[in-house]
Amino acid sequence: MRVNIRVENFSVFKYVGCATVAMMLYEGLQKTPGVDVELNSKKHDHDITHCHTLGPGAVWSMLRAKHVKIITAHSTPSLNVNNLAGASLINKIYKPMYKRYDHIITITKDNEREIKEMLPDMPTTRIPSCVNMDKFKPDAEKRRIFRETYGFSDDDKVILQVAQQTPRKGIYDFLDLADEHPEYKFMWVGGFPYGPISDDKKKVEARKAKAGDNVIFPGFVPDITGVYAGADVFLFPSYGDLMSISIMEALSSGLPVISRDLPEYRELFTGIAGFFTKNEEISPLLADDALLRNAASHARASVEQYDIYKVAQMHADLYAELLA
Repeated sequence: MRVNIRVENFSVFKYVGCATVAMMLYEGLQKTPGVDVELNSKKHDHDITHCHTLGPGAVWSMLRAKHVKIITAHSTPSLNVNNLAGASLINKIYKPMYKRYDHIITITKDNEREIKEMLPDMPTTRIPSCVNMDKFKPDAEKRRIFRETYGFSDDDKVILQVAQQTPRKGIYDFLDLADEHPEYKFMWVGGFPYGPISDDKKKVEARKAKAGDNVIFPGFVPDITGVYAGADVFLFPSYGDLMSISIMEALSSGLPVISRDLPEYRELFTGIAGFFTKNEEISPLLADDALLRNAASHARASVEQYDIYKVAQMHADLYAELLA
């Protein structure tokens, strides 16, 4: 079967989660038997057109597609709150756009619930996000290079987050925690992929300017695998997400993860070191080295079910079912 994966992955948008997942899926499908996959083809005669964004290129492909049209619901109205300025206006496009597809792939239970509330009669299939476990893994040499590059000693405890710099992702909480713990090093990788419409952009920049010397915002990092390999703890203070790609990358890299207690994350990520609901609950988790070591020892095993090639096969099975 011929499949066209359609995603706006140009410029800064290639660092947004939906683009990352689409590119991983494309990579996985290239090695999946029975699938002839293309990326952002300008042809419209594929058996399956699978979109991952609502940008102009993906929409054009959807409108012109001659056969089955699918979209993965990486983005829903709830996820734009405290993430994009003008979310109430942007959120109006979802229902009229999503209803144009033949089938929607949902990622989590909560994601499926939101789609069903919006479009009760739309057929859906739940398929999780994926991670390339061959790429994201512990690496002593990359760890050494990372820590030398950023001036971290072997004794420094480096707390990492990889995400957009928005209130929804918990950047204010991250910076507050860094203020409280000058004995730790904090690094936030990620920027403002949506530019001026990123929520609270000016306020976030002002708050970052007041951060202590123990906080680093490196901007674009050529090899993100080296960042995960070099950190000690992955902190995920986000207030709302689907199935976090960065958590899966961190776990696959062997990092202990401390996450806000979001719905379904206890089920999805069994290797999490600890969950918190209040920010004051984070500090004891960061200080518990035995807990962190134990979580790190089980981290990779907890995401094996989400390996890129297993999830690609799930997609191939769905494509075949829809074409039958």
